[in-house]
Amino acid sequence: MKRIVSFNVNGLRSAVQKGFNEWLRKCDFDIICLQETKMDISYADPEMYLSLGYRAYWHCAEKKGYSGVLVLTKEIPDKVHFGCGIETYDREGRFIRLDFGDWSVMNAYFPSGSSGEERHLFKMRFLQDIYPWIKNLLYERKKLILVGDYNIVHKELDIHNPQRKDNPSGYRPEERAWLNAWYNELFEDSFRVVFPELQAFSWWSYRAGSYNKNKGWRIDYQSISKPFGNLVRDYKHHREIRFSDHCPVEGVYDI
Repeated sequence: MKRIVSFNVNGLRSAVQKGFNEWLRKCDFDIICLQETKMDISYADPEMYLSLGYRAYWHCAEKKGYSGVLVLTKEIPDKVHFGCGIETYDREGRFIRLDFGDWSVMNAYFPSGSSGEERHLFKMRFLQDIYPWIKNLLYERKKLILVGDYNIVHKELDIHNPQRKDNPSGYRPEERAWLNAWYNELFEDSFRVVFPELQAFSWWSYRAGSYNKNKGWRIDYQSISKPFGNLVRDYKHHREIRFSDHCPVEGVYDI
């Protein structure tokens, strides 16, 4: 069994100050995939988590204090791949893939479009560009678990107020249609394999007491390539962990 956790930490140094490292030590996950580390390459120390038994693989954004992904793994991968080969996105540090035998795990941080229409259009271009890349990759790496912050609500069940009328980025028809295609053609939603009808959220705004009122969105996912959904054994939203405005999501796989 492999316990894989994905977590948008919204700044790793901030999360560490709130007890992130102690939580990792206690939970003893096999693989930890972090998004939005906000640490540039000068802070990307490969030995940072060796004392906890993990090797660290970083993909940092060129812009300081922005984006970035990190994978911590107990098992040494056969190969590590950084980026998607598209310079615009690779400068923002959005992908790492680790290959282990016949299976792979990819850590991804999809762009947010919440800062304005220009950034939403950037997000939509990103989605259009990565879909064929991932589809082609699945011919090579058929057993792929792709985790991370997708910044998209999939179904009405995945948001606390599905009838909202303000058309926010993250809940627009065009991006939800993209995610429908993702789950119809390429992947299974690991959470929905185990809990088809359960409502659970992974992100809460810092505004208006959203967390305490459980007014959240589910935008953090673990996806496993078809037809391997039967390998998902369990799934958990660690809602109690408040190192960020997201919570960690954990998938357990018979792999």
